[in-house]
Amino acid sequence: MKKPKTQYVCQNCGYSSSKWLGQCPSCQEWNTFVEEKTASKKGLNSQGSDIKFYQLEDIEKLKFQRIPTNIEEFDRVIGGGFVPSEVVLIAGEPGIGKSTMLLEISNELGKANKKVVYISAEESLKQQKIRAERLKITSNNIYFISETCIESILSSLKKVKPDVLIFDSIQTLYSDGLQSSPGTVSQVREITYQITNYSRLKGAISLIVGHVTKEGVSAGPKTMEHMVDAVIYFEGDKYHQFRIIRPVKNRFGSTQEIGLFEMTELGLKEILNPSAYLLSERPYDRPGSVISVISEGSRAILVEIQALVSDSKFGIPKRLTIGYDPQRVNMLISVLEKIGGFFLGNEDIFINVIGGIKVKETAIDIAIIAAILSSFKNKVINPKAVLMGEVGLTGEIRSISNAKLRLKQAEKLGFETFFLPASNAKELKTKNIKSIKNINDLIEGI
Repeated sequence: MKKPKTQYVCQNCGYSSSKWLGQCPSCQEWNTFVEEKTASKKGLNSQGSDIKFYQLEDIEKLKFQRIPTNIEEFDRVIGGGFVPSEVVLIAGEPGIGKSTMLLEISNELGKANKKVVYISAEESLKQQKIRAERLKITSNNIYFISETCIESILSSLKKVKPDVLIFDSIQTLYSDGLQSSPGTVSQVREITYQITNYSRLKGAISLIVGHVTKEGVSAGPKTMEHMVDAVIYFEGDKYHQFRIIRPVKNRFGSTQEIGLFEMTELGLKEILNPSAYLLSERPYDRPGSVISVISEGSRAILVEIQALVSDSKFGIPKRLTIGYDPQRVNMLISVLEKIGGFFLGNEDIFINVIGGIKVKETAIDIAIIAAILSSFKNKVINPKAVLMGEVGLTGEIRSISNAKLRLKQAEKLGFETFFLPASNAKELKTKNIKSIKNINDLIEGI
């Protein structure tokens, strides 16, 4: 027999090498290479001449009806409901709530007369029973199996003919055709291919649970994300109640929406008014607290920015940021020193976006500067004020997107004064708008 060839594959990014390497040249991680046997390549398909080619006018338009889960926050993220044959990867840290969410989705789909097969590869059926009783799962259309071999799972589905499949999780499944351990790159890639192929042939919806690496990306190669139709990440601190689901890929919907949940004893509870939830414990008479508005898809969310500035007791001042880019905060501090004229070189500065929200847009720049100044001067900023705007390196205040949507949400929650970039203020007719062109206007205004 011909000796099977082997290769070494990085378990972090999927980079392959003919020999073992201590450090991956692609992702720079150490000791991530594992030896895997490669399958022999087959020759070109001799039947290729029988393939038929189609022009656009010859292809029938795909018609489908979305299948909602009746969980409003989740449906918004995936585009209004599942599409038949859709394959969705749900990734997140262990204990963040992925299995809880999927059981709740299974229950709602079961109530809609959809057959759901839940493949519990990590936990026993008794453990699933305990969770289901705690979440008050009542649907009889959910079928549980505890199996790890993908070939055995797919062949046994003929008995049930499910509408929805849930694989929890892909890192514990394996294929008989490969000799590598479960969770390796080759196993994850092969299993994803088989699941995707089954969904396309049978029209079933497949939900795949995946863990994340320490960098916060889905474990396994990026090719796994390319094979599925949607990738949804669970965010939040598992030791706190707030949870966010955010799509990073969605072939049938937007990637700009987010869903917000609160983890309770009875499972994940939807937060339909996240602004009110995030501001419910806000202190009104303390310096260093400022309100801003972020835009996430079709919704605007008010967030509280807190800053603490204190004299440094050691030689090197501390700079700590939670929920925003630390490098950008350092840039804003430099602008405040250079153009605003405030000396902060001997101060410890701590910034926190309350609620575990991770903000990526720059519309909260002036709110961060205002919070730093409020704490530094120990003066309270108007608790009914909202600040929005991006700060440039020369101290100018740049325009933001969806200003009207943000303003409407702030007014809805009772805020009365609005600091906006001058370019945005011209387009809006709301009263009590403070137009600011540069950082000096901001300092004077607050």
